[in-house]
Amino acid sequence: MANVVVIGAQWGDEGKGKITDLLSKSADMVVRYQGGVNAGHTVVVKEKTFKLHLIPSGILYPDTECIIGTGTVIDPKVLLDELDLLDELAVSTQNLLISETAHVTMPYHRLIDQASEELRGSHKIGTTGRGIGPTYADKSERTGIRVLDLMEPGGLKKKLRWAVNYKNSVLEKLYGLPALDPEAVIQEYLGYAERLRPHVVDCSLKIYNAFRQRRNILFEGAQGTLLDLDHGTYPYVTSSNPVAGGACIGAGVGPTMIDRVIGVAKAYTTRVGEGPFPTELLDETGSMLGDRGAEFGTTTGRKRRCGWFDAVIGRYAVRINGLDCLAITKLDVLDQLDEIKVCVSYEIDGDRCHEFPSNARRFARCRPIYETLPGWKQPTDHCRSLADLPPEALDYLEFLADIMEVPIAIVSLGAERNQTIIVEDPIHGPKRALLHTSKLSDLAT
Repeated sequence: MANVVVIGAQWGDEGKGKITDLLSKSADMVVRYQGGVNAGHTVVVKEKTFKLHLIPSGILYPDTECIIGTGTVIDPKVLLDELDLLDELAVSTQNLLISETAHVTMPYHRLIDQASEELRGSHKIGTTGRGIGPTYADKSERTGIRVLDLMEPGGLKKKLRWAVNYKNSVLEKLYGLPALDPEAVIQEYLGYAERLRPHVVDCSLKIYNAFRQRRNILFEGAQGTLLDLDHGTYPYVTSSNPVAGGACIGAGVGPTMIDRVIGVAKAYTTRVGEGPFPTELLDETGSMLGDRGAEFGTTTGRKRRCGWFDAVIGRYAVRINGLDCLAITKLDVLDQLDEIKVCVSYEIDGDRCHEFPSNARRFARCRPIYETLPGWKQPTDHCRSLADLPPEALDYLEFLADIMEVPIAIVSLGAERNQTIIVEDPIHGPKRALLHTSKLSDLAT
């Protein structure tokens, strides 16, 4: 048995959906522990593409229980649309469970999110406009609506009449927007409640019982380490904690229940939205990475900014999350390059810096210092073992593992499930076993 946390080791969009889907085959339960519909997972199975925002990737396995945890914020309309889509695709959703204490995104959250971002002008953060930040703000302010409130019609009516009228004053006076009709909102959400009711559970108790039964539990984060509210590139961050520690709070479990943490990182780096990005490439190479990597956000469709692999933020992700191993995705995107650069440190105001600076103004002044490695100039999407990889591709992976001081357990070379090299199974393999193997090339032979 192993309980594993899967996190993004960059700015999100690292391919966590595919890795979670891959590991879900060995998991009895998959728990999404934070974020909302601002996240997006794309999973490709037998040429079918599944775009999920709230439902954990494990839903594609009929025997795997999937929980949307307490730390998430739930937009019922989007969730029900996903359920309907999966039903149309003949994917069973009877094993989907929803935490009764998760908070609910309301119509006024979306309106406030979009209006406040517009009001920021040149100081905009780059939110998705899906109401995530305002939902978490109400949670902190202790005025939020939770799933369990939806289950109690009488109490919901009282809470929503007060909440909608309160938010209407903000919408009208601060943003100049028309008021919402409280009764219309109430009826809309009462309708959602009846459809969701069969899925609602005590999330923490459900997970704890699975733990006591020695079942394999996979904890799935949204976004990435550098978008963490406390440990990311603030203020250009999300409103929750995607880091591994967030799994305990967002799922309602103790840290002793976590056996290992796997970080997912692209073989290069991308970022969506605003904020500093030291290795960003505003040239033909950056465009090539975006085109070959199909770098468009699953949730917003926004084009992702692309750049070379940044080992400084990689080492930071290892430290902040306590990573046991890495999954490197989209290695095949680099197949056409003559040479590949890796940022090994920064130059800040004339000084060399090896660690990620928490000061946002200092980070904005960082200039990457690169080491250059040879490319392999041949396709790798067909490779199914380390021995199949070109020597230069293997050298590149070894370089990343060495500079980040963490072993690589999985290499992804395309969107399909089978376009994957499993170096070590993070669920069934021994913890940190790969640290005792000095070279991936040793395993290749």
